Amino acid sequence: MLEALMGFFKVTSTGELIWVIVGLFAQMLFSMRFIVQWIASEKENRSVVPEAFWWFSIVGGLTLFAYAVHRGDPVFMLGQSLGIVVYTRNLWLIYAEKRAAAAKL
Repeated sequence: MLEALMGFFKVTSTGELIWVIVGLFAQMLFSMRFIVQWIASEKENRSVVPEAFWWFSIVGGLTLFAYAVHRGDPVFMLGQSLGIVVYTRNLWLIYAEKRAAAAKL
């Protein structure tokens, strides 16, 4: 079974297979943000960006960044690094707004 997986993903070591699995998992997390956003928008019947979108973005982005570092891909690293800053800032703004609202109570 392990040999079949390694052949399918064209890797020659168990370590590389693990990294491919990490990369696939990261891409799945990153893609989930669109599904979450779509479901939220359909429920509201308008465009909505829920907090979970940003959490999937940052966790998926960080994991994809780790995969890109492992692969030594500077284009992929650069692309993910800017996104991570944006996702972090959006979460910061969400929590700052929640703190401000709680302080008013």
